[in-house]
Amino acid sequence: MLKDLFEAKKCFKLVCGAGNEDAQEVERLVTIYSLAGCNFFDLCAKPEIVDAAKRGLQRAGIEKDRYLCVSVGIDGDPHITKAIIDQDKCVKCGKCKTVCPHDAIIELDKYKVKKIRCIGCGQCAKNCPKQAIEMESQLQDYKEVLPKLISKGIDCIEFHAISTDENDVMDKWNQINEAFDGMLCISIDRSELGDKNLMKRVKKMLEVRKPYTTIIQADGIAMSGSNDELGTTLQAVATAQLFQNEKLPAYIMMSGGTNAKSIELANSCGVYPACLAVGSYARKIVKEYLESDDLFDNKEKLSKAVEIAKSLVNTILKD
Repeated sequence: MLKDLFEAKKCFKLVCGAGNEDAQEVERLVTIYSLAGCNFFDLCAKPEIVDAAKRGLQRAGIEKDRYLCVSVGIDGDPHITKAIIDQDKCVKCGKCKTVCPHDAIIELDKYKVKKIRCIGCGQCAKNCPKQAIEMESQLQDYKEVLPKLISKGIDCIEFHAISTDENDVMDKWNQINEAFDGMLCISIDRSELGDKNLMKRVKKMLEVRKPYTTIIQADGIAMSGSNDELGTTLQAVATAQLFQNEKLPAYIMMSGGTNAKSIELANSCGVYPACLAVGSYARKIVKEYLESDDLFDNKEKLSKAVEIAKSLVNTILKD
């Protein structure tokens, strides 16, 4: 069971991307990382993406002890935003395409966003010299989408509670609790709330949950872990330490800027998360293989991709 992995602190979660709607890439990611020993997968909240992940598990031939989580967001959460380019302001300088880490900007007659690949990191908007790019929330009707996802046999729902609207957060949280009786995850960081209000919110959310049926995903800086450096994971460790010190009846998972050095830094600070979630860095190190159309037919390529992924997974799970 998923709970057993958290109890044993032997859980590695691959973040395929809450906004990643590229089914082909998700299937390849799940295949590679499942073969590498990853046991938990975070997916975009789309039924077709859950299907893609299941195909990946089937390709790997390892469906036992592998668990799927879908991420849902709220207005203001960067994970559910998509970039939109204002063609009247765009001067076609190409900076957005250069900085996009997920190859979501395509050049046709104009620069456009391939929405299924946009993960909401906002790098294009930050680097646009003409402020021609905006990030727009892609909101979902929970009452419509949750039953479809749950019917797919998911193991966990992750709620990105990054918002200043307390009433909206609790309304969405209650909807999720009413719809799903499995493991839930609260993904939250310190970007919108001070430490005191952050803790107050999480404690309020835990009041409606049985002890240790909830994961707290302590986010550092969302979608910032593409470099394997200690500094990028610092905020994730600090946020995890905040929750660990409160001794809450929930499992702590680190994310947001995480990489191969995250557990090393956490443990040196006396922080011992039950799980580490890695997204940007995990996807980056196998990127060339994700772009290979013959990945599943070329055993040598697949083997090399798995070897690279395994080096990351083993680094995390050995500690």
